[in-house]
Amino acid sequence: MFVARSIAADHKDLIHDVSYDFHGRRMATCSSDQSVKVWDKSENGEWHCTASWKTHSGSVWRVTWAHPEFGQVLASCSFDRTAAVWEEIVGESNDKQRGLSHWIKRTTLVDSRTSVTDVKFAPKHMGLMLTTCSADGVVRIYEAPDVMNLSQWSLQHEISCKLSCSCISWNPSSSRAHPAMFAVGSDDSNVTYGGKVQIYEYNENTRKYAKAETLMTVTDAVHDIAFAPNLGRSFHVLAIATKDVRIFKLVPMRKESTSTGPTKFEVQIVAQFDNHNSQVWRVSWNITSTLLASSGDDGCVRLWKANYMDNWKCTGILKGDGSPLTGSSGQPTAMSTVVGSSVQTSQNALNGMSAGRYFFPPLDPPRAGTRYGHLLPPSSLIEHCDAEPIQPQQQALPHRLSSRALLPLPEAEGQ
Repeated sequence: MFVARSIAADHKDLIHDVSYDFHGRRMATCSSDQSVKVWDKSENGEWHCTASWKTHSGSVWRVTWAHPEFGQVLASCSFDRTAAVWEEIVGESNDKQRGLSHWIKRTTLVDSRTSVTDVKFAPKHMGLMLTTCSADGVVRIYEAPDVMNLSQWSLQHEISCKLSCSCISWNPSSSRAHPAMFAVGSDDSNVTYGGKVQIYEYNENTRKYAKAETLMTVTDAVHDIAFAPNLGRSFHVLAIATKDVRIFKLVPMRKESTSTGPTKFEVQIVAQFDNHNSQVWRVSWNITSTLLASSGDDGCVRLWKANYMDNWKCTGILKGDGSPLTGSSGQPTAMSTVVGSSVQTSQNALNGMSAGRYFFPPLDPPRAGTRYGHLLPPSSLIEHCDAEPIQPQQQALPHRLSSRALLPLPEAEGQ
């Protein structure tokens, strides 16, 4: 069964976003009360609010963490047409707040003329870059030339998407075979305009981002979008939250050596679910891209997993109060019907989550003995071949050798 824990967030208005840091030990929330709160996880698994401050003069739509390589850095965006970058500072020895941490604003990005609807840091191998999208249909990419000076950000790219933008997602692939790429979704309510999801790719020759693909089959408003962690795949997987949940596969087509344009993709829709029977607001992958979580207006979080045939199924349903859903349109209602490994994964993933953005932190603590333990798939996702002892092999393999070893030597018999 799922284990759910409620957190008294004490926000004075709707919570719009919940974001985990890289290690899953810290969490940030933002709200229409114009504030951001930072939460730390204690040793006993409880979440404690360690910072709360007013960040904007309007509703705060999104909050996101930078990679810890760049320090403890947050970015937020708001209806007040701005995005802001915040850094946690620990008090110096000569400071009144010695040893205490506090968050300070490093910069305010004011280029947008309308509400800034999403903000995301680029993958860390690209450096410290920040992307915003806004209701005026423009995606803006900023870079911090000096990672030690977060008060200076330069606007590197301004990309007009023609439609009002609601969400963005970077392709996390660090492979040299894949140019930098991001997807942007639109919540424009006019269904006559197809292609509510656009894919942009960086061109090394022009040093600009160009549109590589438009998903014309997505005609309804898009609320969230998420590239799956790549983990060495040659293709890309993209999850979309609209009036339902959709999973697309983007397969790069072979590029001619003389071609200088963006990569062309073969677009395949591998799954589409309308189980929420309502608008879907968030989609989020676990770190190994084996589980997708979605949340919708039905008040439920649903977990999706693909089998070895690449058929996606619902493996778990969780209501807002933490109890499993019963009697839902033929879907599994008790977690006992789900493969045991999925149960443990879901339990680890949803432990301590609150309403809002559903993101799976890595298991804590990471496996000892490896620097990259947090990047390995959790043990519950690994098929254990030794789950049942294989008696015949244990007896048969050493049988020939052991039988010879137990026979007395001929010389011994003669004596």
